[in-house]
Amino acid sequence: MTTTNVSIRMDAELKRESERLFADMGMNMTTAFTLFAKAVVREGRIPFEIKADPFYSRGNLERLTRAAKDMENGERLAEHEPVEVDP
Repeated sequence: MTTTNVSIRMDAELKRESERLFADMGMNMTTAFTLFAKAVVREGRIPFEIKADPFYSRGNLERLTRAAKDMENGERLAEHEPVEVDP
């Protein structure tokens, strides 16, 4: 089997935390990313769910911006029912 190098960029703190966690699992970053790549190839998909956080949706950010402006202008915020979000 021939191997090749792969270069990726990531936040330095994320790299340190990842390396620490992988070491606790008895592997290094290369082994962890190889396991990830093998799972992607085997399953034909990312092996975990990736979804947007509803907090950062366009509608919610617009609502928060309006609410912040209202508060700055001394207006009272309208009450609303809590929104259920899956963990």
